[in-house]
Amino acid sequence: MDTITLALDFFLPGVPVQGLEPLGQGNINDTWRVALTDGRRLVVQRLHPTVFADPGAVLANMRIVTAHLNRTTESGISFFRLVTNPEGRDHYFDPAGHCWRLLTHIDHTRTLDTLENRAQAKEIGALLGRFHLLTAEIDPNTLVDPLPDFHITPRYLEHYDVVRDQAGKSNEREASCCRLIEELRPMAAILEQSRSRLSHGVIHGDPKAANFLFADGEDRAVSLIDFDTVKPGLLLHDLGDCLRSCCNPGGESLADPSAAVFNPDFFQALMTGYLRQARHLLTPADRELLVASSALISFELGLRFFTDHLAGDHYFKVNRPGHNLHRALVQFQLNRSILRQQDELERRLASLP
Repeated sequence: MDTITLALDFFLPGVPVQGLEPLGQGNINDTWRVALTDGRRLVVQRLHPTVFADPGAVLANMRIVTAHLNRTTESGISFFRLVTNPEGRDHYFDPAGHCWRLLTHIDHTRTLDTLENRAQAKEIGALLGRFHLLTAEIDPNTLVDPLPDFHITPRYLEHYDVVRDQAGKSNEREASCCRLIEELRPMAAILEQSRSRLSHGVIHGDPKAANFLFADGEDRAVSLIDFDTVKPGLLLHDLGDCLRSCCNPGGESLADPSAAVFNPDFFQALMTGYLRQARHLLTPADRELLVASSALISFELGLRFFTDHLAGDHYFKVNRPGHNLHRALVQFQLNRSILRQQDELERRLASLP
């Protein structure tokens, strides 16, 4: 019996399954949509054992956040729930030690790997703002850190330095990444140096475009998924990551990394949506460093992709040799695009109420 069958038998003993199909294009976990004969659909996931060494911490955070979010009475949005087995258990370890969980499926929705228009960007900004407002009611001290040092860019630089020295000789594309990292190294600590002036709270940790669900046939954002990285953190970690992803209309899989461009219209629309919901959560320092945070997170993700490439592709899923190197080049080019437009982006941000 394969492990996915064992997992489903654990959660749904005796319940017939009609169909099973891979779901999404996640870089970390393995995910399938489950169709039951009674018409219900669910989502089953296997957590990446290398990335999430403490799945208990991931599940503990998820229980707290999903329970809180599902108490909301706000119309137009909904959030998934953890499904428990008849004994009330919400996770399963297979014979290989991999952790599995089962989630409710949010029907009549679609995902977007890249945005198509400003309306979608505005919707994502508004939903991220609502998420921050709702989770502001949660005491961050009740959450644990499932990935220590996640979004602490100087730590990623320290790890990169070790891996680079061990990797030895590089090819030209690798060498160009190394040169760019040295050029950008001084910006790595900009958020850490300003922590005392920045807004802290419960953050999603990975609010990329594909983690927002839109209503079928509409440009209306109705849910936010993938809570593996919820934790106490800086709101700018979420905003920087969301902007990095959503304002890159070419996406992370561009055939030509040099074509990566940060779209200022999407930036303005996304921040319009966010500020209408949650402007009071941001300090003057948050607004001062907002554009820089999106440049920082694009640099950070490029650094993480490149380090994983040098280390042998153990963290992010890849489907070909050099995949993580290619991803890194896209993020570094996106960083350049943001920095080139920094004055214009800050002018647009200042024009928003």
